[in-house]
Amino acid sequence: MLSVNIEDLPNYIGQEVGKSEWMAIDQDRINLFADAIDDHQWIHVDSEKAKKELPTKKTIAHGFLTLSLMTPLSFKIWEIKGANQIINYGLNKVRFLNMVPSGSRVRLALKIKDVKPLEKGGQKIIGIATMEIEGERRSAYIAEFIAAAFP
Repeated sequence: MLSVNIEDLPNYIGQEVGKSEWMAIDQDRINLFADAIDDHQWIHVDSEKAKKELPTKKTIAHGFLTLSLMTPLSFKIWEIKGANQIINYGLNKVRFLNMVPSGSRVRLALKIKDVKPLEKGGQKIIGIATMEIEGERRSAYIAEFIAAAFP
């Protein structure tokens, strides 16, 4: 895990921060997410229909499920020392590039695109998050995220 002091964040502009460990995306996780957001579209929850009709032959994770994993996986990649509060500030751009079949494993890769100072010593971090799928050339998504870190 990379440890970066909050005041040193500008030194990481243009650098890859690291990659998380692989995380399994199983049908139980997909079903729980479907229940949480009330999206039970068959491509996510009907294994029998997916075997017949999807190119993956398996159900696929919701794009927003994989996107929501950005935060917990990023905390396994790095920590910002001296930050008492880190806030998700938003996303500039997200592109879903590939399906994540049930039973897949994913990991997050982070890169820092820019860092801008905020009041009272805070830093606005603009980064690129790429969710990789084990064994696949194309990633699940690439997203430009914004976070704010405050001392």
